[in-house]
Amino acid sequence: MAMDREQVLHTAAALLARKSTATLDEVARAAGIGRATLHRHFAGRDVLVKALEQLGIQEFQRALDRARLDEGGAGDALRRLIAEMQPAADLLAFLVTENQLFEGDQVNEGWARLDARVSALFRRGQEQGEFRIDLSPAWLTEALYGLLGTCAWAVMDGRVAKNDFQYMIAELLLGGAQRSVEK
Repeated sequence: MAMDREQVLHTAAALLARKSTATLDEVARAAGIGRATLHRHFAGRDVLVKALEQLGIQEFQRALDRARLDEGGAGDALRRLIAEMQPAADLLAFLVTENQLFEGDQVNEGWARLDARVSALFRRGQEQGEFRIDLSPAWLTEALYGLLGTCAWAVMDGRVAKNDFQYMIAELLLGGAQRSVEK
């Protein structure tokens, strides 16, 4: 049976996002391939995680490009980015936690470039008066990643409807959790 590498990686990401301790044997079963086939392509967990990281960078880059971050208002651009990120949210959910364990103090240059693009969106929103200025663009970027990952987990667990993914993230990030009081 031919192996679709990208499909195997997406399956691995979905499994590992739900069960970070899953073995390579469990990944192979979830992907519908034999253990030997998986091991031929990914000699160990570290190799698999590196491949997932590369796929994550590619997926995120494509989502950023499709979201057209420089067009229109920053809030609208952020909503487009969230929508474009939704298909890869399970992969990002895994990578957000795994990379902290896997890379330590070294950040992959690809992630640094992507972080810079997202931070630039938040900075633009601040400069144009759309976003709060008391929160740094770096913090808003991290908050976005956290919300994407957390919402992906909640959708996978059935605690949040898939159709609510974009709305819930955008509204919490842009509006905050504090209820505004009418005067």
